[in-house]
Amino acid sequence: MEKWFCFGSMGTAGLVFVLFLLDLVVGSPFGGTSMVLDILGLISAGVVFFLGFDASRDLS
Repeated sequence: MEKWFCFGSMGTAGLVFVLFLLDLVVGSPFGGTSMVLDILGLISAGVVFFLGFDASRDLS
């Protein structure tokens, strides 16, 4: 069960990363209003993905 939580958090973080990357490049999902917000969103999604990956390795 705990592994599924890790996979779910990694999947959600990956989706958020793609959305913020699209907003940074194209300006589509969020209107492209703030580049700083997009970069902070990319960083935070990367951190959450890493934490989910690290936790899933600890559960093995």
